[in-house]
Amino acid sequence: QVQLVESGGGLVQAGGSLRLSCVASASVSDIKAMAWYRQAPGKELELVAIRTSTGGVNYSDDTKGRFTIIRDNAENSVYLQMNSLKPEDTAAYYCNANIGARWEHYWGRGTQVTVSG
Repeated sequence: QVQLVESGGGLVQAGGSLRLSCVASASVSDIKAMAWYRQAPGKELELVAIRTSTGGVNYSDDTKGRFTIIRDNAENSVYLQMNSLKPEDTAAYYCNANIGARWEHYWGRGTQVTVSG
């Protein structure tokens, strides 16, 4: 059974930084990509950043230049370094992993990030 466990959310003032962490269960293999998504109240789930096992990376337009996604393939983990945070970054952030030949999606339970203005 695949488990993704996030940590690192919290309350921060605008302009501050947070680092989110996500660790996949040790038994997981063949991770194709790991990503972070977020969902703000009343809004749809959106992709924040994704990094594939072959090194490909992509960011949403409003996080590019401020957020950095970091993979540790050996530890089955992914991090999201968030700098210059804005109130509009307030959301629940979810870790996602694509696993296996069919790139099946697996999700963590989420961690809340709140940015005060």
